[in-house]
Formats: sequence, C-alpha cells, structure tokens
Amino acid sequence: MLVQAAGFDPRDPEAAIAATARAVSNWGRWGEDDAVGTLNLIDDRARARAAALVRTGESISLSLPFDMDGPQKGWRRRTNPVHTMLDTGTDAEAGVQGFPHGIGGADDVIAMPLQCSTQWDGLGHIFDHGAAWNGRRAGDVVTSLGDGVTGIENAASLITGRGVLLDLGRHLRPDAGELEDGYAISAADLDSCIAAQGPTSTVGAGDIVVVRTGQLTRARRDGWGDYAGGAAPGLSFTTAPWLHARNIAAIATDTWGFEVRPNEFEPAFQPLHQVVIPHMGLTIGEMWDLDTLAEACAASSRYEFLMVAAPLRITGAVGSPVNPIALL
Repeated sequence: MLVQAAGFDPRDPEAAIAATARAVSNWGRWGEDDAVGTLNLIDDRARARAAALVRTGESISLSLPFDMDGPQKGWRRRTNPVHTMLDTGTDAEAGVQGFPHGIGGADDVIAMPLQCSTQWDGLGHIFDHGAAWNGRRAGDVVTSLGDGVTGIENAASLITGRGVLLDLGRHLRPDAGELEDGYAISAADLDSCIAAQGPTSTVGAGDIVVVRTGQLTRARRDGWGDYAGGAAPGLSFTTAPWLHARNIAAIATDTWGFEVRPNEFEPAFQPLHQVVIPHMGLTIGEMWDLDTLAEACAASSRYEFLMVAAPLRITGAVGSPVNPIALL
C-alpha cells in the first residue's frame, strides 16, 4: 500500500496523522488571530497576475446543479436541495397576489445543507482531537451559534486567483479518462501529470488547484449510486507534504470526499481532511464539475486560467455552496 511505502503503518492512523500534522502544520504562520489559513497566499498581486491569464474570455461554470436530482442520500442529514415556489405565474394570472395595477411576480425559497452539492469546506469543518485551525479549541471556535472565529464569511472576497487543472483521469487512464474507485493519487502521479500537461500546469504558491478524477463523469453516465460517501478515487494521505510544500491556496476535486475512499488506514474516516484543514489551514472543495473545463484545456493545451470561486457570505458557516467560474 502507498501508506506502507511512506513508512506508515496502515493499522495505526493515530500515529500517521500525528506525524504528518507536525510536518505540515501552519499554526502561527499568519499570526495567532488568523481565520483564513492558506487563502492568505492569494494577495492582490497574485489576483492581478491571474487576471492577465484571460485570453478568449470563455467562461465555464464548475458547479453541479442545485436540485433534488443531486447525489445526496441523507447521510448525517445531508439531503439534496428542496426548491419551493412561494409565488407563481398562475398566482399572478389569478390576481391573488394583492399587487396594484396588474403587476405580478414569482418568488421562491430553497432549503439545503450547505455541503450538499458543489461547495467549499471551511476551516471550522474538521477538527483533530478537539483542535481546530491554528491550535484553537474546537469548542471555542464552533458552537450552536456557528463558527464565530473561522466562519466561511471570512473567505468571501479571497478566492479569486490562478486556477490550475490537473486532469489525472485523462493522464493516468487516457483511454477511459476515468480513475477507478479506490485509486489513491500519489505525489508522483501529480508530478507526472504536471510534466505531461506542460508548463501551464505548474503548481505554485497561491494557486487554486482542481483535480479531475473522472468519477463524476462516470456517475453522470451510470447514475449516482454511492457517489456520496462511497468508494472513490482521490488524493492519497501521503500527498499532504506535497500540498504543503507547494503553498497552494485551495484545492478541489470532482468527488464527494476529496481523498481516496476507502481510506488508506484501518479503521479510518477522512484522515487527509484531519491533517490539511485544522493543521495546514487548507480550504477544500468537493463535487466540482470539471468535465467541460477539461475538454477546453485539452483542446488548447493550456491548463491555467482565472478562477473566481467566492463562497456565499453566510455568517458563521463551516462550509458554503459555490458556483466556481473558470475564465479562459
């Protein structure tokens, strides 16, 4: 197993998580009051450089639809969005809305978990042994009132910068374009993908990296199945040092859980999350639709673009829906 090759005992996640957390910790790097972690790496100059990457003006949404046909199955009360109309055209035609001089309108409401479709994980989403980002006590960060310290609203104006697509599905499985469930993407895989795609896919400080595995392509073709929470390709636990060394600002994948599932330890649940969110301060995106972007990048042999992916400014939230836009 990859974990064994890296010197970790797959039967001892506690030791591996602790050792890796120490190796990649960013606690204190941006001060004791920091609330946004690696998003500090996207500064004004980085955004200006990213804006200069726009060549054709083509705009590609990387979001799944927010509707009742989504992937969620109710795990931990995560449901698909429920969209309800409050006022309709038939109400307007019937003249029952109470407006003067013939004006009518439509209005609606949506109810959904904040992480039911394309989304960002905030820094208050995952803890390690009761510790939150930057070494704070989890209970001092997130209470029944929400995340009062690292709430997603702190990132509302920050996630605009250079985006880089790493199409691991196409690179490692050129015929199918899809990695099989359970495939653990290694640091060597990431490096070989960058080398194959060329210099526009070089990953560096402040970049927003999107990793396509092809699992979403398969789910759309074959049905959702166990896409939400089941087996999936994803990043290996052993990539944590790679992510840290490159000083990326954020990373997203086309899978439900970002990291490989089943996880590489026995037993385990999302050990890479347990390291990179509370210790590295890394913002993670999940369930991003990268297929159209992958086609465009392959056609042009350019894998860098301006990424605009602001979370909703939901006070105290530990995650947020997002409609990421890649501008080519």
